[in-house]
Amino acid sequence: MTEKYLRRILDNVKCAVVVVDENLKAVYANRAFGTLFPKGDLNGNIGAVTACTGDTELCGVEGGCKGCALASAFEDAFLSQKEVARRIFQRVKVDDSVREISYSITVTPIGGGYCMGAIDNAIELEIARELQSAKNIQQRLLPAGKWAGGKKYSYMYIPCREIGGDLPDVYTQEGTPFGVVADVSGKGISAGMLSAFVKAAYDKDAPSPALALKNLNSKFTQLNLDERNYVTVAAVRIDPEHITYSMAGHNVPILLKTDSGVTRIMLNSPPISNWFENPAYFDDTIPYKKGDILVLLTDGVTECKNGQGEMFGVEGAIKTLSYSKTADDFIKNLEKNLNSFCDNLNDDITAIAFDL
Repeated sequence: MTEKYLRRILDNVKCAVVVVDENLKAVYANRAFGTLFPKGDLNGNIGAVTACTGDTELCGVEGGCKGCALASAFEDAFLSQKEVARRIFQRVKVDDSVREISYSITVTPIGGGYCMGAIDNAIELEIARELQSAKNIQQRLLPAGKWAGGKKYSYMYIPCREIGGDLPDVYTQEGTPFGVVADVSGKGISAGMLSAFVKAAYDKDAPSPALALKNLNSKFTQLNLDERNYVTVAAVRIDPEHITYSMAGHNVPILLKTDSGVTRIMLNSPPISNWFENPAYFDDTIPYKKGDILVLLTDGVTECKNGQGEMFGVEGAIKTLSYSKTADDFIKNLEKNLNSFCDNLNDDITAIAFDL
């Protein structure tokens, strides 16, 4: 009866708790522990119960994972019969993916050949798990294919944090391809939520990019966000002989490779925001030829800095485009050049390129 009630008490404790024996075999894990490690084997050893990606059969024995902080924390507690606290960095299985996590654990000998491990910052670990889930959802919002309306395209999306604030999108309307890049204010979770709103609210039935931006701004104002929140957008429709495009506060030009070099397309209107009442958005057109490459960028590309504080700039994008033969070639060259130029990413990086 006592054991039954002790288990019930521990199952209602918010702190994640696991008890193991001297062979590091798990004999008990409470409900909070199972929530943090849903893929763990509650009847296995300490490695298996945390869903570790290492060789869990060798967990805690000679020849096991070298330098495993989790196993050594329990081993040291058993040997010293004193409380041991460690910071753990571990690769674990979550859903259908593998991710790196960190947490603090305190291991306490409780007698009878058992030690209890308590994760002190279970909330932090839970947040990390939710962030990973949000990241997986955001990845599913990205364009799915490489063709749209008979046009081949390629894109790059590199968030500077777990959750990004850029949104690349490609879709077709009655066989005509459309492309959109959006960059929302801020970074992290709030930016990710706003980019998800843009994805859902963007009017893919609008016949022109300008009308789509107008409708998006109308829906945005209904959120009643303050002036710190805004979205810049560049949108295009690719017709058989010309491109129709519209911009909303997007300060990075669309680039078009032509026989005579690179054309920078400049047209701007206010960002999607609450800054103005009934802002106007305009369409413009530009002709193209077969073999041209159309590129849409966010400012994370041009404002990416090297160790000396120099920006990659529009010039870096133009130079990369000048020797790229296809859209896919441009995206690969751009990613390579950015990686060699920039020391650390401090903004989301997004680019879409179309073979025309």
